[in-house]
Amino acid sequence: MNVNREQILIEALPYIREFHDSIMVIKVGGHAMVDPGLMEDIVQDVVLLRYVGIHPIIVHGGGPEITQKMEQMGKKSEFIAGLRITDDETMEIARMVLVGNINTRIVSSIGTYGGKGLGLSGKDGRLIMAKKKALQRVTVEGREHDVDLGWVGDVELINPEVLLMAAGKGYIPVIAPIAVDEQGNSLNINADTVAGDIAAAMRAKKLILMTDVPGVLQDPADTSSRISRIKLELIEDMIGDGTIAGGMIPKVRSAANAVEKGVEKVHIIDGSKSHSILLELLTDQGIGTMIYH
Repeated sequence: MNVNREQILIEALPYIREFHDSIMVIKVGGHAMVDPGLMEDIVQDVVLLRYVGIHPIIVHGGGPEITQKMEQMGKKSEFIAGLRITDDETMEIARMVLVGNINTRIVSSIGTYGGKGLGLSGKDGRLIMAKKKALQRVTVEGREHDVDLGWVGDVELINPEVLLMAAGKGYIPVIAPIAVDEQGNSLNINADTVAGDIAAAMRAKKLILMTDVPGVLQDPADTSSRISRIKLELIEDMIGDGTIAGGMIPKVRSAANAVEKGVEKVHIIDGSKSHSILLELLTDQGIGTMIYH
C-alpha cells in the first residue's frame, strides 16, 4: 500500500496534540538489547518524541548480557522461578553490565541523535528504594525447598524527584534497574516491575513494554492472532484459561499493576519491529496489545 508522506504526518497530528507535555515510560528489553540496529531505531523514536513535546523515560533490562558476561568470567547463571540467584559476585557483574555498559551506551546513542540522555540507576537520588526478597518456596522433584535469591529485591518506594527535575529540563532519563535498600546495599530488580512502578509514580500517560512478540496472542503459535485491546478486569480470567501464559504473565501483571495505580494505558509491543514505538503511538493502526481500565 502506497501512503503519501503527508498523510502519515497528518495521521500523527492528533496523537502528538493529545500526548504533548505528557510523560511516557518505555521499557526496553529482549532482542533490542543485543541488536544495535534496533536499539538505534528505539533511540531515534524516543528523541523524536522528546522533540514533539513528550517527556520519555527509558527503563532498560539486560539479562542476556549479564548471562554472557558471567559465562566469560567462568560463572554459571542460576534461576529460580524466573529470577536470577544473585550472590555478591553476580551482583557486581549485573551492576557492571547494566550501569557501566548498557546504560552508558544508550545515553551516548541519545546524544548522537541530538537528545540529552541522563544515565541513572535506582541508587541515584534514592530513586528506587527496595527490600531484599523473602525466601522463595520452590518444588524440586516433588520436595519443597526455601531458596534465598540473594541480592534480588522488591520495590518499596519510588522517589520521582530527580526524574521530574530531569524531564522538566529536557533530559531523557535512562534508568538501570538496580535499587538500593536502607543499608545502602544494591539490589537487582525485574525491569518490567521497575518500569511499571516508575510509570505509576510519575503518573505517566503511557507505559510501553517492549518484548520479542507482537503482543498478547489468542493462539501462541499464530503471530497474526494478536489481541489489540484487553480490559484490566479480564486479565486474571485470560491467565486462568491459558490465553496469557509463560513469560507474558509477569509482563501483563506488571502492566495491570501500573494501570491500577493510575497509568492511563499500557502497551505491550514487539521491540524487534523497526520504529515500533512510533507505529504504536502515532498511527491509527497500532501494532501491540493495549491494556486499559
